[in-house]
Parts: sequence; C-alpha cells; structure tokens
Amino acid sequence: MNKLNKLAGMGLTAAIAAIAIGLSSSQLAHHTHASALTIALLLGMLVGNTIYPRIAAHTAEGVVFSKKSLLQLGIILYGFKITFQQIGQVGWAGMLIDATVLCSTFFLAYYIGTRFFKLDSKTSILIGAGSAICGSSAILATETVVKADAAKVAVAVSTVVIFGTLAMFIYPMLFQLNHHLGYLVDAQSFGMFTGSTMHDVGQVVAAGMQMDENTAASAVITKMLRVMMLAPFLVCLSMWWDGKKAHAHAGQGGHAPVKAPITIPWFALLFIAVAGVNSLNILPTAVGQFGLTLDTWILAMATAGLGLATHIQAIRQAGIKPLLLAGIMFAYLIFGGALINHVVRAMF
Repeated sequence: MNKLNKLAGMGLTAAIAAIAIGLSSSQLAHHTHASALTIALLLGMLVGNTIYPRIAAHTAEGVVFSKKSLLQLGIILYGFKITFQQIGQVGWAGMLIDATVLCSTFFLAYYIGTRFFKLDSKTSILIGAGSAICGSSAILATETVVKADAAKVAVAVSTVVIFGTLAMFIYPMLFQLNHHLGYLVDAQSFGMFTGSTMHDVGQVVAAGMQMDENTAASAVITKMLRVMMLAPFLVCLSMWWDGKKAHAHAGQGGHAPVKAPITIPWFALLFIAVAGVNSLNILPTAVGQFGLTLDTWILAMATAGLGLATHIQAIRQAGIKPLLLAGIMFAYLIFGGALINHVVRAMF
C-alpha cells in the first residue's frame, strides 16, 4: 500500500508538471515570463488548497518524495547547465558574499527573535537558519542539532515558505526592472544577488528560469556554494548549542547532552561533480540535452510538490511574531543582501 501511495503522489506531481510544461510554451506565459516551475508551483498551491487535502492520505508519501528527493536529483542534474568556468567567474567574491549574508542573517534573526520578539531560542534559530541558508531544508537539518519539537519546526518552515514563495515573484520583477533601467547591474552580478539572498534552492531555480541564461547560471552556482556552507554551519551550531546546554546543566548535576549527527548536503557536492563532468566536454550533446530535459521534468514535479504542501492556513498557524521575524529577515535579505553584494563586488 505504501508503494501505491508513493506512486499516486508522484503521479499527481507528474500530472501537474506536465500541465505546467505545456502551459509554459503559451503566449501568456511568454509575455509574463512565467516558467514551467512557476506555473507548477501555482497549480500545486491551487490543488493543494482545494482537492489535495481530500486525497492527501493516499498521496502524501509521493508528494513528499517529489519535493525533497526529486528536488535534490533535479539540482544534481542542473549541473549539466553549469561549467567550472562559470563557477570560476563567481569565484571568491561569491563565496565571501554567501558567507557574509549567511552569518549576518542568522545572527540578526537570533538577536531580533530572542531580544525583541521574546521568541524562544529554538524558534529563532530555525527561522534564522532557514532564512540564512536554504529554506526548509536548512530548518530540517538544523532541527537535528537543536532538537526542536514538531510545532516549532512547522512554524519555521511555514514562515520561510511564505516569504520564499513571494521571492519567486519579486526577484524576476526586480530583474525586469533592472533590464528596463538599462542594466544597472550586469547579469552575473544580479545572479549572485539572487543566489545569495533567496531562501530555497528550488525557488532560486524557478526564479532564474524567468531571467536570462547567464543570470540563472550565476544564481544557481552562488546558491549552491551557499548550500554547501550548511555543513560547516551545522558543525559550528552544534558546538555552540552543546556549550550552551552544558552551561545550563552546570551545577545541576545534569549529564552532558549527546551530540546530534551532522547532516551534510551531499546533493550539493554531486551537483559540483556533474558540473565538473560537463566542463570536460566529454559527454555527447544528445546525453546533455536529455539530462536537461529530464531535469526540467524533475524540477517541475518537485516544485509542484512544494506547491501542494503550501497551505493558506500556514500563515495563521505561524503566528504573528514568527511571521514578523521572517518578514524582517526577508526584507534584510533583499536590501541588506544588495548592500553586501555591492560592497564585496567593489572590493574585488
């Protein structure tokens, strides 16, 4: 039965993906710069808030598989669009931008969350990690360190999904504005801004699809460098969190807490590996084209799964304080991130 449920859920996301890919070639989609992934997200949200709740019990397993495992596979295959030459163009500037955005966003979220909104440390940490690194994936990975309860995780995921979804529409609008103003920022720089400040990998890909090819490539590379910083972030967080708990246990006769296993984003490393193979120009053109076509389908299914799991009531469930914190961090990522990008690029 579990296998049937998984297949049914994957079938649902595949059906939405097929419709989205078909609609993406329409005149309306071309005029509005709506990619297959954006359409898949909107269709997924429409179905997710109408029909899906009635069939969730029979399809949820496949939907979760699509929005998590297929997303990772899709990102790996996206390496067929990337070369090491492009990664080299992002270079040290991109890494410094990512590191600065990550650290400043996380610490600002923790400070504002605990000091001004009086949120508990775990909720502030989860929202900070989701905003600073890679959305819900970072939240789930961070949960393995801080051991937050399901309610706190759900609240954090809801908030970053809300603002991450908004970013999928705002950033392409900013790109079009940049175009109409005569390219105040070049394609590579705008891509670095996008990849260093948007929440989720899938959202960066979806937004990049609505921009030009060079901007999308720069955005994904910068984002993947940021995702790979998740591993060292978790190591540092684990050390700090264990020290914080040990300090709280001091003088109380408590036992030292057991360290949580560190989650390493292996799919990010495989993405780099595929890009490396693609850089060697040893694969037949047909193989590369097949990989890109398959990647579009897989990413559309993953984005459809994300839409199905995004419910309108998530806003109410999140509560006003976590939502305000996530909103402040969203604004910081846009404006503070733009400033960080400008300063670092000026340095290089």
